[in-house]
Amino acid sequence: MTAGDARKSAVLATARALNAAGINRGTAGNVSLRVEGGFIVTPTGMAYDGCVADDMVRVAADGTTQDRRKPSSEWRFHRDIYAARAEAGAVVHTHSPFATTLACLGLGIPPFHYMIARFGGADVRCAAYATFGTQELSDAIVAALAERSACLMAHHGMVVFGADLDAALAQAVELETLCEQYWRVLQLGEPRLLPAAEMARVIAKFSGYGQQ
Repeated sequence: MTAGDARKSAVLATARALNAAGINRGTAGNVSLRVEGGFIVTPTGMAYDGCVADDMVRVAADGTTQDRRKPSSEWRFHRDIYAARAEAGAVVHTHSPFATTLACLGLGIPPFHYMIARFGGADVRCAAYATFGTQELSDAIVAALAERSACLMAHHGMVVFGADLDAALAQAVELETLCEQYWRVLQLGEPRLLPAAEMARVIAKFSGYGQQ
């Protein structure tokens, strides 16, 4: 197996893992991995269980591809996240149930739980709505990700990035977990939020979290 084949296999495995974790279904959502000169992304309109590695699409920084499949309709925001954020090695987008529920209300996630700091700040923003696949949506996502590694997308879903595919997958699972917890808290009333000083301490602690 060539290095390119291995990377395409890893992208497909991550996409399938999203479905197995219950945070993505059918042909919704997409996954990408940064590679030299561009990125590899899942194809448009294909169920991951029916895909093979060669169905994954290598896209150049200018949006062109030579592969046999068409890339995800959302390839623009993958490209733009990589251009804007040097630390992004992989991007995951899903229509997970609880993230999408909050996003359809235009809600971000405030500091109701300290794990919000995992995404780089004291909250998770909700990007403004724009039609899927457009440059307007990509611009809104990049803005909402400023100093963050995750955001919700109004009337759409969520997007996260990580240093690699495993990290991006973990980010997506953690964000959906927090969205579910926040949704459940809202059923009981307004949550008590952690103060800014405490969130600043937690953010500082997360800067070295998990590093051996």
